[in-house]
Amino acid sequence: MIAVIPFPPKDLSEEVLPAKYHIPVRRVPPRLTTLAKTTIIDWNEGCLRCQRCVKEICPVDAYKKRDFDRKQFVDTIDEMCRSCYRCVQGCPRELVFKAMNPQYRQLGDDYYTPEIIGATWYQAETGKIPVSGAGYGGVFAGEGFDSMWTDMSEIVRPTRDGIHGREYISTSIDLGRKPMFLVFDESGNLMFEPPSLMELPLPVVLAEPPLGANPLRLRQMLAAAAQTLDAVALIARDAVTPDLMDAALSLVPQFPAGQMDLDDPLLSKVRALELTDHPEVISHLEAVKQRYPQLIVWIKVPGDLRAPDRVAALAAAGAGVIRLAATEQARGPNEAGEVHLKDLIRRAHLKLVEHQLRDAVTLLASGGIALAEHVAKAIICGVDGVIVDIPLLLALECRLCRNCQSGQGGTCPIELDNLTVKRGAQRMVNLMGAWNNQLLEILGAMGMREVRRLRGEVGRAMFKEDLDRDIFAPLFARPEGASRRLGE
Repeated sequence: MIAVIPFPPKDLSEEVLPAKYHIPVRRVPPRLTTLAKTTIIDWNEGCLRCQRCVKEICPVDAYKKRDFDRKQFVDTIDEMCRSCYRCVQGCPRELVFKAMNPQYRQLGDDYYTPEIIGATWYQAETGKIPVSGAGYGGVFAGEGFDSMWTDMSEIVRPTRDGIHGREYISTSIDLGRKPMFLVFDESGNLMFEPPSLMELPLPVVLAEPPLGANPLRLRQMLAAAAQTLDAVALIARDAVTPDLMDAALSLVPQFPAGQMDLDDPLLSKVRALELTDHPEVISHLEAVKQRYPQLIVWIKVPGDLRAPDRVAALAAAGAGVIRLAATEQARGPNEAGEVHLKDLIRRAHLKLVEHQLRDAVTLLASGGIALAEHVAKAIICGVDGVIVDIPLLLALECRLCRNCQSGQGGTCPIELDNLTVKRGAQRMVNLMGAWNNQLLEILGAMGMREVRRLRGEVGRAMFKEDLDRDIFAPLFARPEGASRRLGE
């Protein structure tokens, strides 16, 4: 007699809880003067020479400590100023005032905004969650992930104590093919060899950014950060140089379409590899699994309009880990340029659900994951984890000037060549530590004890497009036959 038992998801309540995951954050001061959002404009003309100038009573002595950074042409007072406005309000001739810093506004681009870059710098320096202290002053809704609102209705429940160490909240995920059920023989022995799984303590995979002034140094930092975090880093196979071999267990080499060499010595040293999707990718996958049965094989699929059907087809053919790849701006490539990553994820996730394959595969997403909140929102949309690249470069104080991509040999403003591997890796670790704390905040506020349960839970979020269609459109719709008001 053969017993068939459905394969259940992991439930931490039914097993001994592991040691709480800890990220070793440590403050790493910036090498360069941080560009502040605002700047102080200090006019001397017309000064009354007051007996005690308002500049002398600055709570942080910013005027006494100020200097001029000749390399960046920046007044260091902007970095020290805490915007208390005491000097602005106290000057009788109004000769001191605050204004937006034009250098700050020029950072980044339309997607990686100055606010995102500034928040990333702070987290990479301190490992802490950025807090404004004045609430949110932005728009009610935006595009993409900004059109989602997460449910924090359980914020008073005890589960939130996991953030502070009184109750464990798991952020780990498993990568690999999972059986849908278990089959035992009459003696109670499992009748098949379970596929290999890779457990990551964070639902985040590190990846080499598509830009950077010193790719070799950047990869060394990436590998060191992955080792410290017990994570893995995606790096092109051709870029895995001998100096990275000590970190081989933390690397996932990427192979271009159709360029898979089974005799590659690196395959016996790593835990996973990534293949780029192409017509023969499944045969390559099967060949790798036959030769190296313990390897986790990922397949990278472009996030275009055909992606949902392709993801389902690969899952049905035996793929264990599939990566949905979007552009740097979290959009689909080519004809899918108007489709945001969150919608690409939802379509792929629901297609797998439709084919009853969702629990069998691990779905990852890359492209445009710029903030900690994007991790949680992408998981809500249906992925198991995300892949992060450009934020890791921003953690190194990058201004995203893209001089390194211009092809004109422009110098790197942050002098990446002078940044040590240890210092750069620690800033990456700090960033992931801050992101991890924010993920714990979200899970705790939702009353969840593990991130796996967040996958596909769209009921724990509101989507602007759904609200517009189901709530606001009927609410403001004109009744049939109603007369139009004058002037409409």
